[in-house]
Amino acid sequence: METTHIEQDIFEIITHAGNARGLAYDALKAAEDFQFDRADSLIKDSEEELGKAHETQTRLIQSEINGSQYEKSLLLIHAQDHLMTAASEQKLVEHMIRIVKKLKEEG
Repeated sequence: METTHIEQDIFEIITHAGNARGLAYDALKAAEDFQFDRADSLIKDSEEELGKAHETQTRLIQSEINGSQYEKSLLLIHAQDHLMTAASEQKLVEHMIRIVKKLKEEG
């Protein structure tokens, strides 16, 4: 696999993971303002962005499994870290939104 192709994939992971994280926090802000339909829509958008990042990650993993060799870099590690953090924070935000909805219903 060419270095430029790998770098493009790495930046795709970073971009989509960053988009997912931002959308998740936008959803949390919407929930804080009791705009639950907007919050749900933003979480859905966040999930789609995470899906795109995961697709690129999977393509890189499959390429390596199939014999492609490329040098691991700090940039690749950064992309993985970015993706994992975004996924973790998105799940936490989803939980927080459920809590806000429950509190709103109760009082």
